Amino acid sequence: MKEKLKKLSNYEFELDKEGSMKVPAKLFISEKLLKDVEENAIQQLVNVATLRGIQKYALAMPDIHSGYGFPIGGVAAFDVNEGIISPGGVGYDINCGVRVLSTNISVEEFLKKRTEIINEIYKNVPSGVGREGKLKFSKDVLAEVIEKGAKWAIDNGYGIKEDLQRIEEYGYMKGANFHDISSKAIQRGMPQLGSLGAGNHFLEIQQVEQIFNEKISNVFEIDKNNVTIMIHCGSRGLGHQVASDYIKLMEDKYGYKDLPDRELINAPVNSDLGKKYYSAMIGSVNFAFANRQMIMHWIRESFDKIFGKSKLNLIYDVCHNVAKIEKHVIDNSLKEVCVHRKGASRSFGPRRDEVPEIYRNIGQPVIIPGSMGTASYVLVGTKKAEEISFGSTAHGAGRVCSRSAALRTLRGENIRNELSKKGIEVKAGSWKSIAEEAPQVYKDIDEVVRVSHEVGIGNLVVKVKPLGVIKG
Repeated sequence: MKEKLKKLSNYEFELDKEGSMKVPAKLFISEKLLKDVEENAIQQLVNVATLRGIQKYALAMPDIHSGYGFPIGGVAAFDVNEGIISPGGVGYDINCGVRVLSTNISVEEFLKKRTEIINEIYKNVPSGVGREGKLKFSKDVLAEVIEKGAKWAIDNGYGIKEDLQRIEEYGYMKGANFHDISSKAIQRGMPQLGSLGAGNHFLEIQQVEQIFNEKISNVFEIDKNNVTIMIHCGSRGLGHQVASDYIKLMEDKYGYKDLPDRELINAPVNSDLGKKYYSAMIGSVNFAFANRQMIMHWIRESFDKIFGKSKLNLIYDVCHNVAKIEKHVIDNSLKEVCVHRKGASRSFGPRRDEVPEIYRNIGQPVIIPGSMGTASYVLVGTKKAEEISFGSTAHGAGRVCSRSAALRTLRGENIRNELSKKGIEVKAGSWKSIAEEAPQVYKDIDEVVRVSHEVGIGNLVVKVKPLGVIKG
């Protein structure tokens, strides 16, 4: 499949429309990153290009790798009247996302109490596979969470109202109907609200290593002398079950015999089933916003306890797995489309209405986390991204090998010791989780963000490096 790619520029590769493809496939990627991309991931992108109502291109961001149905790092927009919505184009971890916080705690002050604060956060924020939150909620409360997202959390004391101005969609999407979510998904979600989970989810305390755009970093209130904090998690079992439920419902109603891959099962955007999935997905998005809001609240409490009067301000919170109804210019006219971002970040530029007012003059903050031994980045969205990538860029480094392969070749104890030598303290629920998420199982994050910047779909603002990491 790679041999069919045409190199358009140093960072753009295209596969012409052929067979049942309705549009070409395009990758924003460098030759260095392309070497590690699985043939199956490119085939998945080609498969996406065959779906009904797809507009312009099936797109891949620099961190593309194989996923369920859509490749991770895949972006596609579908006509709202003639196109489809696909759970595989959103992912199982609906609104897996990341938020970044600024602090008034200096790097020097943090390092003096690093072990103490890491232990306090680990105690205060439940994490791990299947781990339950530390609070128990009723179905009635969960119904409110699903409708109101982070606003519910703030209304109930988990944060301040100013936080909502710094969250994608202001912390909640409209249109969720609690009754579109199965009782099984509700049962899985109720005990997990306010918990981190496992896998690639993490809490990380970081040091600013490099500022690329001082003017914008000042708007983001990032002080190069103080630590930053990153939270990466999603909708836990609730979102996973919503995906499973609607994949089954769509298979039962529409079948998959006309699809190149059964994992691309879908429904028309405007069908009853398509609307119900969208509603349930929105509910999962809101659950994840509330989840990250509660976790941030407990991190704030932990810092207050260890450092006295600390100040932790939310810079921004972005979604990585989501479908949204948006307006984009297609064939010289403004058109309403359903944009699927599967392992991709929204990257809107200045003056776009969806960007919160405090950032509207400069563009939306974009957060691209690395792995626990590498840098992470804060970028800013661009008008060019709106023109060429439906306002999207990468979401992370992207894996180069599976978790099972990592466990066969790596030991968690060794990884922790290697990270310790680099000045990074790691606390995790098991050696297994450290081995599965070792830095070497991920692509070069520096190259991923360089491509984003060079293409112009997300411009570099700040580079941070880990000092302390908590994993489930």
